[in-house]
Amino acid sequence: MTDDRIRVVLATPLAPELRSIVTDVDPRVDFLVDDELLPPQRFPGDHTGDPAYRRTEEQERRFFELLAQGDILYGIPDVDAGMLARAVRENPRLQWVQTMAAGGGSTVKDADLTADELDRVVFTTSAGVHGPTLTEFAVFGLLAGAKDLPRLRAQQRRHEWTDRWAMRQLHEMTVLVIGLGGIGADTARVLAAFGTTVIGVRRHPAPVEHVDRVYGIDELPHALSRADGIVITLPGTVETEGLYDAAMIAATKPGAIVVNVGRGTVIDETALLEGLDSGRIGYAALDVTAVEPLPADSPLWDRDDVLISPHTAALSSLEDQRIAELFADNLRRHLDGRPLRNVVDTRHFY
Repeated sequence: MTDDRIRVVLATPLAPELRSIVTDVDPRVDFLVDDELLPPQRFPGDHTGDPAYRRTEEQERRFFELLAQGDILYGIPDVDAGMLARAVRENPRLQWVQTMAAGGGSTVKDADLTADELDRVVFTTSAGVHGPTLTEFAVFGLLAGAKDLPRLRAQQRRHEWTDRWAMRQLHEMTVLVIGLGGIGADTARVLAAFGTTVIGVRRHPAPVEHVDRVYGIDELPHALSRADGIVITLPGTVETEGLYDAAMIAATKPGAIVVNVGRGTVIDETALLEGLDSGRIGYAALDVTAVEPLPADSPLWDRDDVLISPHTAALSSLEDQRIAELFADNLRRHLDGRPLRNVVDTRHFY
């Protein structure tokens, strides 16, 4: 190998038939992989692999020797912050790490890297890949609440054909999207197609296509008071932790539907339960929770007015392909000296 070669190390499972998406980018790219050192995938988008997989001491040594050869890592090793920290510190040539998650910045934060290490290595996420799938879940959650799915299911179990009633309609609702990044913007686009009035909250209240009104974060209580439905797409950061708390729930329009496709830590779950009990919140659809897996004794499990999805709404059979294509585009940019997409902000870690 000469110094003009770019070595990409596969640090997370990727099906062999998808690897050509990376290897075909440029003749200068060497793609280094040892499948014996990676856990088998259980399903598409399984970036951690089979939890029963264990490397021997010898395999672990070989794995880190392989990681130390890379200019670029495709994936965070074992999706583990400690493994990432070790990989960065043992490889002074490392320039860039591609994370598999849209919120991969949280793992980078947990790695507790030094300022020099964060300056030396660029981290990118898969933001945008999961927009369509999470948008579908957001709309599903809103519809489940609007059509009173718990009532329908209860009546069906009782074999009870009741009098008719007027369901809520998306085209008559105002929906607040909290967080107008890729997922939030895509959600706004789809809701607008339903005829929904879409309002949004973002840190910097600049206009966003398909959003009728954008508020700053300091205007969140007012925005909540207008919303029949709320879609949370925010990443998990120090600033967003517990953002939707008792005070914000008190400001929420009575009976609102709450959907969370961001990070579970954004919602104060004790306050959420109190809001459901009081009727301030009419229905909640949660793809994420503050602690994952959701503890078996959590009262959220037993509520008819809560839909729990085990952080699976983002997955699709094409996820691995889409991430590989995103990485390939960034790899071309890297080789051409152009700015990369989805670079992690190492101040806020998203």
